[in-house]
Amino acid sequence: MSALPAPSDLVLVAIMPSPRDMEIARLLGWYRIPLRTAPKVIAVDYLAFYQPASFGAGKWQVEYVAPVHGHELALRADLLKDEADHPRAEEEYFKIQIGGLVRLPHPIPAKKWKRLNFVYTTGQHLLAAESINDLPVKEQEERQVLWRALRERAVASELYAAEDLPEFPLDSELLALLGLIGGGFDLSTGGEE
Repeated sequence: MSALPAPSDLVLVAIMPSPRDMEIARLLGWYRIPLRTAPKVIAVDYLAFYQPASFGAGKWQVEYVAPVHGHELALRADLLKDEADHPRAEEEYFKIQIGGLVRLPHPIPAKKWKRLNFVYTTGQHLLAAESINDLPVKEQEERQVLWRALRERAVASELYAAEDLPEFPLDSELLALLGLIGGGFDLSTGGEE
């Protein structure tokens, strides 16, 4: 049985498009993110799954997390063989291998905040959150710790050179580069682009 994230664990909050996708994660142990819309760093300790309107009574909340064991690139058609004629069948996706789904002690509702791409947070913020609004790391010192973790993983993934990333981000462009802030995804509708 998997455990909940530790306070210092790096967590990526991502959209779980449908109950079918949740079953794939639960039974087959993987989750997919389109390469073209993926955040720059996916080497995280845990994924937390936001459930949109497609989840009926369980909609608009984060209810489950799963430890991340690794990732690879795959074509959508290879991941979802029953959807070989899908318009994005030949596009690349990150297939993220995950451990067992773990139910949070209490669901984290969206309340008023309905838009995000992906949100990086920590295990501490995830477990203390009373709403989705509480997930982003806002305090300067904690942001520095989060940034260092993202920076180290970005360099380790060989997406960026250490000299290209400052010790601490000073502007919104750099934060947007790593998916910490920026455009939105309507959480109320869910679904895949």
